[in-house]
Amino acid sequence: MAKVTVDLPVTGMTCAACSSRIEKVLNKQEDVEASVNLTMERATVTYDQEKVTTEAIIQKIEKLGFSVDQESLEFDIEGMTCAACSARIEKVLGKTTGVEQVSVNLAMERGQVTYIPGLVDEQDLFDKVKKIGFKAKAIEGNEDSKRDKKDELVKKQKFLFVFSLLFSLPLFVTMIDHFYPQQMILPHWLMNGYLQWALATPVQFYAGLQFYKGAYKSLRGGSANMDVLVAMGTSAAYFYSVYLVMTGEVYLFFETSAVIITLVLLGKLLEARAKVQTSEAIKKLMGMQAKTATVVRNGSEVQIAIENVQKGDIIKVKPGEKIPVDGIVTEGSSSVDESMLTGESIPVEKSNGEEVIGATINKNGSLYFEATKVGKETTLAQIIKVVEQAQGSKAPIQRMVDIISGYFVPGAVLIAVLSFVGWYFFAGASFQEALINFTAVLVIACPCALGLATPTSIMVGTGKGAESGILYKGGEHLERAHHTDTVILDKTGTITNGTPEVTDFIALNDSADQTTLMKLAASIEAYSEHPLGEAIVHYAQEHDLNTIKIDDFQAVPGHGLSGVAEGKPLHIGTRKLMSKEGMSVDGFEDQMAELEKAGKTVMILAYDRIPAALIAVADQVKETSGEAVKQLQKLGYQVVMLTGDNERTANAIAKSVGIDHVFSEVLPEEKALKVKELQEEGKRVIMVGDGINDAPALAMADIGMAIGTGTDVAMEAADITLMRGDLRSIPQAIRLSHLTMRNIKQNLFWAFIYNSIGLPVAAFGFLAPWVAGAAMAFSSVSVVSNSLRLKRVKMDI
Repeated sequence: MAKVTVDLPVTGMTCAACSSRIEKVLNKQEDVEASVNLTMERATVTYDQEKVTTEAIIQKIEKLGFSVDQESLEFDIEGMTCAACSARIEKVLGKTTGVEQVSVNLAMERGQVTYIPGLVDEQDLFDKVKKIGFKAKAIEGNEDSKRDKKDELVKKQKFLFVFSLLFSLPLFVTMIDHFYPQQMILPHWLMNGYLQWALATPVQFYAGLQFYKGAYKSLRGGSANMDVLVAMGTSAAYFYSVYLVMTGEVYLFFETSAVIITLVLLGKLLEARAKVQTSEAIKKLMGMQAKTATVVRNGSEVQIAIENVQKGDIIKVKPGEKIPVDGIVTEGSSSVDESMLTGESIPVEKSNGEEVIGATINKNGSLYFEATKVGKETTLAQIIKVVEQAQGSKAPIQRMVDIISGYFVPGAVLIAVLSFVGWYFFAGASFQEALINFTAVLVIACPCALGLATPTSIMVGTGKGAESGILYKGGEHLERAHHTDTVILDKTGTITNGTPEVTDFIALNDSADQTTLMKLAASIEAYSEHPLGEAIVHYAQEHDLNTIKIDDFQAVPGHGLSGVAEGKPLHIGTRKLMSKEGMSVDGFEDQMAELEKAGKTVMILAYDRIPAALIAVADQVKETSGEAVKQLQKLGYQVVMLTGDNERTANAIAKSVGIDHVFSEVLPEEKALKVKELQEEGKRVIMVGDGINDAPALAMADIGMAIGTGTDVAMEAADITLMRGDLRSIPQAIRLSHLTMRNIKQNLFWAFIYNSIGLPVAAFGFLAPWVAGAAMAFSSVSVVSNSLRLKRVKMDI
């Protein structure tokens, strides 16, 4: 099966019933899994390309009455010479899935593509143009020229609200007269039915047009949403008032329809503003990126747009400037402030051969570096992608809400009809009273608050995490993180710095040449990528020793290395390796034990099958590891250390940071088994690691946390990435999970209570429609406002 996942921007959703309906219809198709996020207005769809087409999915969404949004991209094209060139580009780009329209202007050497964002990658379009012999590059400032649709929505809702308010205020004033039916308090002309009709009509059919459009699309798609409720309720009041005007009645209900629409529009305005605030984290991340880069080409420095930087370019960064893209330093030295990405306040020293990250700030000294990652490959772009995916995903708790919302609107309509029938036919109420109660039920029943309760909290929570260097890959991980009780910490690179150093080099035979032995150790370790081996090689380099060729090199996982040096067998590794090769370690066991008690890892070097030297290597414990362990234990977590080191060394390091439970001498392939063992005991496990060999354990754990300073493989396998090497991010991630879930439960509680109380109160005639409209509008606003409180919470334990 060729399964793909796309994110489709969906417009036209107004409440949880809409997102639930789209999800339900898409998931009915074979081999299609859809998740629709109301707040992000996005549908994430995974499907089998051999059975379902993207066009079919889009058609399903549009058939339900919603739209899949499009974006436009303009770019410069170099190399066109005639109309055949422009026609060729149009043809090639036009065949791309998701591209709706292509226009190439030969004279201006410019192309324009209209496409669906979730299906098309801009860089892919440029690569296709390059493949057929031309060069395409983004126009400088192109990103800035794209309209921010959420800001546009806020402006539109503000205009409609003000428009509606101006026409509704005089009608609202007339409501005073309804409280004094025996006497006329207001001027007679203000009570004129035709004047009220004239004031209510623009509100009903201009300001309220969006509700009619939404209701029509929803009903045409076979469902009912918030628009249906508002349109039905206000139309009932409006058209009944028109009938009363025509028959000469004095007491009308135009103010009911107009004020409800005005209040709902106010709610939509405040909701739209709040939604913009929930996505501030993404805006901040995007704002970090440099706009231009100084590139060295043909011996001269040229300033170009960030979009035009290519892999292999040599880039100069002056003091105080932002580093534009990821790369490797080729010349110069400086300290770089990486706090905006990792949260680490202390600048990091950078020199030749070291990696720099785009969007970080060069503090002092000029740097030249080679660009290794550009565009969507940069660390910042990947972080933005992870945060966007997390904000667009659903927490498991949202599934229950979606099911309820799917039945809620039809149920509300049924209750409204029963209320009307009960009042008019059985309770002896007048038609007007029955109609008022019918309208109040419809208006109070909007499930907006339910639909916004979870996604807004997830958006703010993941954004808050990103600001602190904690990246959740999805809402489900944010929800599950605090439902754990055990944390397993890998030692090397997690508890320790991951950069061990040789502390002792002891020759076991006084007549042995220590320099020769050191050279042999460094020679065989030069073939290994293990951090301990790198420490030995670095130690030899500090002593100006050159390595020699090793034949028949073999790595014995978890035990050590073997090979042949100058015709004689050479081994370096643990006691187990020596024992396996038939060599005794009894004569120097006490020496090894003393070194291991000090928290050092001891390796035995054997040459020509005779143990010749002991090499002790120590990996310094991070300053904050002990504090992090204390914080986790304070939260009630059992902390376990996992390492391939021998028992003595492992226990010494564990004791230094306050860990009581240790798994030592664990082979790389056994790490996942240790996680499984704890899970079989009923533990809910968080695994924290940074290396390639940690990936299976990270995937096996209930929650996998990867240290961001580690390998890409580990981060890919993990559910949460901790951009800092600081283990205090673990309790912070757990606390943020707890705070976010508490916030969601608060939102859901008030949303359920609001609808549970509001519906019967309205049905029994205790709620005026305009009050119901105000309550409905402010329920959504209160939910979003409560979610925004997460931006101000303290994550420290």
